[in-house]
Amino acid sequence: MKTPSTPSNRTRRTAQATINDDRILDAARSVFLRNPNAPISAVAAEAGMGISALYLRYKSKEQLLRKLCQDGLRRYIAETETALADPREIWLVYSDFMRRIVDADTHSLVLRLAGTFRPTKELRLQAASSQELTIELFSRVKATGSIRPDIEVVDIALIFEQLAAIQTGDQPKTAQLRHRYLALILDSLRNPAASPLPGPPPSWEDINSRW
Repeated sequence: MKTPSTPSNRTRRTAQATINDDRILDAARSVFLRNPNAPISAVAAEAGMGISALYLRYKSKEQLLRKLCQDGLRRYIAETETALADPREIWLVYSDFMRRIVDADTHSLVLRLAGTFRPTKELRLQAASSQELTIELFSRVKATGSIRPDIEVVDIALIFEQLAAIQTGDQPKTAQLRHRYLALILDSLRNPAASPLPGPPPSWEDINSRW
């Protein structure tokens, strides 16, 4: 006889589904950051589950890639909103924001996954929101004269990618080195600048066209 569905049974099933989803996403991030061309079966193996169980949650590799990038964007947006609500002196706020983004490692997804799937309208709207918040936060820093005048907001996006490119195969060492070079970059971003930067900054089109 079928066991009746009770609130406690449903709660347990929901909790287990969340655990399984977290396992899949953690595995997918690990697999696709190593090799964006890896098959979805590699994700199932990394998560320690059968491919059929994975397909119950994600119908395709493309759907899984979109989910990873969507989660990364949500994290970035949340950190930007936190910075915008922070009442402290703006350079301290911006420096801490950059440290948190480096820790979140959202730009590793940009480096490895840009151009590997077709973004949905929802994802593009989320990216547009992220861009607007990024500009708003950077504008506050620029308005105070805290940052060197020849730095633009899109420069910061590429700085995050440069830091995300630091990989040693040892996670604690990688994090340590990223923050080492972030500290160096933060010092170089302060106004006044020692010397002007050569060439123009990148554009948003340069950044977004990769997707």
